[in-house]
Amino acid sequence: MTKHRRVLIASLAGTTVEFYDFYIYATAASLVFGPLFFPAESPAAQLLAAYASFALAFLARPLGAAVFGHYGDRIGRKSTLVASLMLMGGSTFLIAFLPTYAMIGWVAPLLLCILRFGQGFGLGGEWGGAALLAVENAPPGWRARFGMMPQLGAPLGFIAANGLFLLLGLWLSEADFIAWGWRLPFIASSLLVIIGLWVRLKLGETPEFKAALDAEPPAAIPLAELFTRHARATIAGTLAVVTCFALFYISTAFALGYATVNLGMPRSEVLGIQLGAILMLAVGIIVAGWWSDIQSASKALIAGCAATIPLGFVFGAGFDPAAPELLFVVLAISLLLMGFAYGPLGEWLTALFPPRVRYTGSSFAFNVGGILGGAMAPIAAQYLVSSHGVGAVGLYLSAAGFISLIGLVWLARD
Repeated sequence: MTKHRRVLIASLAGTTVEFYDFYIYATAASLVFGPLFFPAESPAAQLLAAYASFALAFLARPLGAAVFGHYGDRIGRKSTLVASLMLMGGSTFLIAFLPTYAMIGWVAPLLLCILRFGQGFGLGGEWGGAALLAVENAPPGWRARFGMMPQLGAPLGFIAANGLFLLLGLWLSEADFIAWGWRLPFIASSLLVIIGLWVRLKLGETPEFKAALDAEPPAAIPLAELFTRHARATIAGTLAVVTCFALFYISTAFALGYATVNLGMPRSEVLGIQLGAILMLAVGIIVAGWWSDIQSASKALIAGCAATIPLGFVFGAGFDPAAPELLFVVLAISLLLMGFAYGPLGEWLTALFPPRVRYTGSSFAFNVGGILGGAMAPIAAQYLVSSHGVGAVGLYLSAAGFISLIGLVWLARD
């Protein structure tokens, strides 16, 4: 296996595990975690509590970004990526064996939240390291196409997660799925983690990181240097990330929960719709990656974020249980635009920072942007649905697109 091929597989494998782990939690939160882990109130209240536990990982991600970024910029990308993958995978695996609220009371949601925090902490160092692994090993003229490989882990992880939940729904009765079937995807995550570790342990350090260490000692405290010397790039990068997270979690976690719980659509039907729509995310990532190398990453990102603004005004029209094809169209368009708002980030975001603080800078901006766009997305959407109807959820997407445009245009003016 050539060096470049091994690098691409390693960067893709880790983020595939990341999105698989993250999305099996999002799916389980939408389908079963409310009644299993939280006190019996209304179904809407339980769903909101489950979404709150989902959001907890986003709060942990910037902390993970700071810690893993610190060591990634000081001792290297490889060992840091291995550690983040082990923490992330271990936390996901242990969720499979948690007792429910009916078994041990309030300790059950506490344990769930602790493991969710561990998931997010490990994830905080995952994407930035994977992006650096790809971009810093890319040949001339291929940085965006190499940098898009970690992003392709999103549709692959989603397909694996949703596909497994879909098969379980077809094979198991509703009672068996709620009793024990939901645990199987969390157990299966261990296989993906083993594959990811096997690939990453065979890699060396990136050429750009080696050159940076040869030129000068590493930053004593990368996060402090980031804030004092690269504050503008950090703020703008954070804003630019908001749209991709909002598009993903509104189109996946919220759409699944709202369509099944509020509209009464069959779970298998909605999962099937999402599996088809997610292919458009892969298309968007690939097209945007090629466009970024031909033109520029900022142009592709601006196009995706700008198109999200009008999308928000028609997003709610797709949620009609009598016309599931409309739901597919809306979700497919949303995820296609996410490809443009997400695919070029590997090249664009890492280029904002010099190698000595690049792991910290790209990880921190990516994960803080995830709080703004992703952590609040299902919670805000559930609130908007309850108070203003599903049409108001699209306005959250429009606002996210506008916020990201501010960051992109701010830097593009230079």
